[in-house]
Amino acid sequence: MSQVLYASAEDVENAFYDAFNRGDLEALMALWSETDDVVCIHPGGSRLVGLHAIRESWKQLFGSGLRLRLKLHHGIIQSSPMLSVRSVLQHVVVEGEDGMSPPVIATNVYARGAFGWRLVLHHASPAPDIEGVFDEEAPRIVH
Repeated sequence: MSQVLYASAEDVENAFYDAFNRGDLEALMALWSETDDVVCIHPGGSRLVGLHAIRESWKQLFGSGLRLRLKLHHGIIQSSPMLSVRSVLQHVVVEGEDGMSPPVIATNVYARGAFGWRLVLHHASPAPDIEGVFDEEAPRIVH
């Protein structure tokens, strides 16, 4: 199987959330950098370092039977030619339930390397319950 060459951090991010929403472990893991120091932190979880630990965590999540979908809002992007930091709000929708839970704040870091852009860090944590704090709808790009 050939590896997809992603031309931008945005392409990787779109593929990440698409793979998550489909529960596709292989597609999700193909987006990570192959370096040993990749990091993933799930909401309320500990820091996972390395592809094996990250794969196992997503495998458990997808294997739990719980079908989650993420809708993104309020993107803030800081980027350079080799690195992109993207902060988003993830609104979690649980399949079969009405409404959305409070948002989760996620920071995704992408690095550009020999194989195009790849994910090097995903950190998600619960957002504070402060009414109106996320009213701004337009994404922001900071260079």
